[in-house]
Amino acid sequence: MDGSLLECLNPLCLWGTESATDGLGLPPLRLVGGVDISFVKGDPKAACASLVVLSFPEMKVVYENFEMVELTLPYIPGFLAFREVNFLVALLDRLRAQQPELLPQLIFVDGNGVLHQRGFGLASHLGVLVDIPTIGIGKTIFHVDGIDMNHVKTMVVPKLSHSGATAKLVGISGREWGAALRSTEDSTNPVFISVGHRISLDHAIRITKTSCLHRIPEPVRQADLRSRQYLRDHPYSSGVAK
Repeated sequence: MDGSLLECLNPLCLWGTESATDGLGLPPLRLVGGVDISFVKGDPKAACASLVVLSFPEMKVVYENFEMVELTLPYIPGFLAFREVNFLVALLDRLRAQQPELLPQLIFVDGNGVLHQRGFGLASHLGVLVDIPTIGIGKTIFHVDGIDMNHVKTMVVPKLSHSGATAKLVGISGREWGAALRSTEDSTNPVFISVGHRISLDHAIRITKTSCLHRIPEPVRQADLRSRQYLRDHPYSSGVAK
């Protein structure tokens, strides 16, 4: 799908900024979500699925929910969505049914979108299933279309000279797969932004920048921190959270 078509499909492109509205009266971006799955230490199957919702652009948590889950499918690189997505969908469906006024207008996903060997990672998969715009956030790079860690180190990182600097990830084919972002002055390791669902890359970059208080965008960071705290507060043994 080319960028122009993504622009046409994307309501966030009409919103533009958190304070803007379009001619159709679409609401400003006020609520963003973050999802993550944290595993029980020493158990490759037991995990805590988490959903947090934050105010935008203030980045204050207004909702959180957790679910202890058992991942029965094995981890296979490139197929993360098939292992995790149903648990995240369930959390969003629960929020939609119980407190629809807090349903996020956009979701940050701890996983890639189109920056993926098949162009359809966890962020894209989740966005399609719940019909909510998504942004993929990766901490490491997938080898795709000539883009690998060596390419990032030699061709991309030198362009990230200051906090907020970005560099597009362009493959041998000429396709823009995503972007690297230096989130803060102290963070020399970039995060990798990619289109998930119903958003253009340029808008994904802009919203991600606004959402970074630390290296990792705050919605994903809070989903991770709070799911780990949940595991500490609810010890898990023999398939039961205590």
